[in-house]
Parts: sequence; C-alpha cells; structure tokens
Amino acid sequence: MTNQFNTKNYDYLVVGAGPFGMTFAYEAAKRGKRSLVIEKRAFIGGNTHTHTEEGITVHDFGAHIFHTDNKEVWDYVRQFAEFNGFQNQVIANYKGDLYNLPFNMNTFYQMWGTKTPDEAKAKIEEQKAAALSELGDRQPRNLEEQAISLIGTDIYQKLIKGYTEKQWGRKATELPAFIIKRLPVRFIYDNNYFNHRYQGIPVGGYTQIFEKMIERSNGLIDVMTDTDFFEHREVLMDEFPRILYTGMIDQFFDYKFGELEYRSLRFESETKNSDNYQGNAVINYTDAQTPYTRVMEWRHFDGLADEGKTIITKEYPQDWDRSKEAYYPVNNERNTEIYKQYAKEARQNHPEVIFGGRLGKYRYFDMDQVFNDAFNTVRDEFKVDDQFNFAHDTVD
Repeated sequence: MTNQFNTKNYDYLVVGAGPFGMTFAYEAAKRGKRSLVIEKRAFIGGNTHTHTEEGITVHDFGAHIFHTDNKEVWDYVRQFAEFNGFQNQVIANYKGDLYNLPFNMNTFYQMWGTKTPDEAKAKIEEQKAAALSELGDRQPRNLEEQAISLIGTDIYQKLIKGYTEKQWGRKATELPAFIIKRLPVRFIYDNNYFNHRYQGIPVGGYTQIFEKMIERSNGLIDVMTDTDFFEHREVLMDEFPRILYTGMIDQFFDYKFGELEYRSLRFESETKNSDNYQGNAVINYTDAQTPYTRVMEWRHFDGLADEGKTIITKEYPQDWDRSKEAYYPVNNERNTEIYKQYAKEARQNHPEVIFGGRLGKYRYFDMDQVFNDAFNTVRDEFKVDDQFNFAHDTVD
C-alpha cells in the first residue's frame, strides 16, 4: 500500500475530528507536537457539527446545549466562541396536551391542578405509595417499576414511558432499572431543563470552535476528511508512533469479543415559510404513536434567522447496524462485560493507542464531560498537571 500520509512528519495520529480528538490535537500542538487528524465524514466537529442556512444555525445531529458546573471547561470553550445565555426549556406534547419539562410545579399544575409544593408532594407520594405497595420488599426489576416507584403512574405513563421506549427501541419492562437511578423533580416553578451554573450555545454554532483550534495551532494540526481509518489501517498502525482513536472500540478489534450495541438516530429537516413554527426550541413527543421523539426549531436557539424562514428538525431513534452512525452506547450488563474484554485487550496489546470519546470508551458523555476527559487524557499523556481555563490561548 502506498503511504499517502507522510507519517514521519507527525507525532500523533488522531482518529476522529470530534470534540475529544480535536481538543487533544490542539493541546498537543501547544506542547509542540504535530498531529494528523483523520475523519471518515466530510466535516469536522463530530456530532456537534453545525452549519448556517437561511441565516439560521442548524445543529446537524440533534440539539447540543452546552451546560456544566465545571468552570475550567466553561472558560476553555469560550476562548473559541461567544456563548449566548440560552436555557433549554422543553415542552412535552402527549397526545396534544402540553407539559413543561423537567418535572416542576408547572408540570404538576398541568397534570393535576396542584398549586403548592405540599399539594404536589402529596399527589406524588400517593401515587408512589400505590406502586411501592405492589413491589412489597422487592427492588424494582425494570425501568417501568423503577420510574413508577420514583414519580408515580401519571407522569410515568404520559411523560416517560412512550418517549423512553422509542428512544431505546424496547419496552420499558425490558429495560434495566438502573437507567433511571433518579428523576429530577423540582417543587418550584422553574422550566430550566438543566440544573447547571453555566449554560449556552455558541453564537454561530459549534464548528467554529474546532476551526479555530486548527487555525491557532500554527500548522501543527492537519486534517484529512473523507478518510476512513480502516481503509488504511495497515499503514497507519505500522508507522504512527502514537494514536488517539475515538471510533468504536469493538470495530477496532474487528468485533472479536462480540458486537457492542448502540442506538442510532435519523434526522429529517424542513424549511418552512414562517417566523415561528412551534413557539419553542424543543418539543418532545412523549406518546408511543408519534414516531419521532422531538422536534427542534433552530431559530429559537440563538435568535439568528432570516425574516420569514424557519427550519425544523425531527429526530427519529432507530436500531443501529454497521451501516449507520452509532450515537448512544447501550450500557446493560451484557455490553459492559463485552466492553471490559476490549478494554483489557487494549491495555495489554495496544499500549501505543489511546482510546477516547463515547465510542472509544463505550460511555455516554455530555459535552462538558468530553472536554474534561480530553483534559485528563492530555494530563496523563504529557505528565502534566496543567489547568485549562486560560482565555484566548494560542500556540507559541
């Protein structure tokens, strides 16, 4: 095979141009290391990729709202973009009836007509008591039993059951109880979906963050899109001294211990001649009959839009197969055991490869957790205890 990568010029091969890979490459550049980033898709940014259409910033792979209590991460991402103060205030549509999420005093009033915290607590406790009496001394065996024991039947049936079954592609009685360890319940009138100190969306989208990382690297980051690691694996594994791999860990090992399960997503977008189609950034459809889980109207995320135009995107969960993008790991007992075998194989036989990101570690990460995990990987790799909360840092 002809070597088209000039691998002798690089210190690192980074497989995947998502937030984890790009952050590592940028931090490596600040330490004088040169990286080649290869990405099988046609763009950088991974699933946080955004583009502008009709003056509207569209998130190409579902809504990404940055939310964190980690000031180090918050300061870090804001050196690459201006963040607005967007707060996600989700509306749930159950068969035409509307409810505020997360569960708060507005939700309880809409559900039962309760007006005070004591009234709402009493209603929830009444429904929980009925569920717990059926369980007796037994622990909840599945997600349905767990959810009802935490919040009661009404909220479970209308706002959790259908949405969750669509999201995971199986009945709630077949899902493990640990998926819902707890449910956020607020006895105040507060529709802010995330209970985090720092929240927002970069004005103009996420892609600029990674473009600026490349720009500020002083030529120490090269990117090749439309480049599949597995089509060139032999050359890349043979010649690169150090590899950061953010793809599926089971694929890296040719599925030798079995195929891990993932959930995938499909998106349908539509431009409409309107200034305001649904009146909210995100509406969840929580009944089982509606095939999609939510509809995003992008002009409500940052307020940037051409007059008379709006773009909506419907999000459809779907089963994953090797022809589709893997979005969410299915962290049940079977998959956890399989992943442990892959992780052990990686430690023992591929010390030159760093496995990172949600697919490389087979773990769901929020965006702030991705950046924080990349920071920790940089600290481990370069044996430093650096802080990453500097503003407008550039490569010397």
